Amino acid sequence: MSRPPLPPFTAETAAEKIRLAEDGWNSRDPARVALAYTPTCQWRNRAEFVAGRAEIEALLTRKWARELDYRLVKELWAHDGNRIAVRFAYEYHDDSGNWFRAYGNENWEFDADGLMRRRIASINEHPITEAERKFRWPLGRRPDDHPGLSELGL
Repeated sequence: MSRPPLPPFTAETAAEKIRLAEDGWNSRDPARVALAYTPTCQWRNRAEFVAGRAEIEALLTRKWARELDYRLVKELWAHDGNRIAVRFAYEYHDDSGNWFRAYGNENWEFDADGLMRRRIASINEHPITEAERKFRWPLGRRPDDHPGLSELGL
């Protein structure tokens, strides 16, 4: 299975790859998102280490069961060959209505078919008030005219 754009990445194709990943994550569909990774993909997500699509899908299922009304924005930091560095922020609330914003960086490595074979994520979060939210589009894909991280000062 091929998942364009394919490495080696240019600034344009890296940004396209990032937006496609953002769109997938904003779908909050673990099975759909897991297809972007190789069957043996290795992840470090915070302090959790998972490998393979089944474990990725299980992690995402748990994540989106507790991170409600999840909205994510990703942005290119750097790229080289088959690797992309990404910075991101996302907002969500818990089942008690407490809002949070998480910030992080990801390092991605792709195979020749454009599937991610390694993802290393470092993530920090902090509570925010509902009034401090910056990601207010309807659930799903971020609208093309919604500001990115740099424009929002994040």
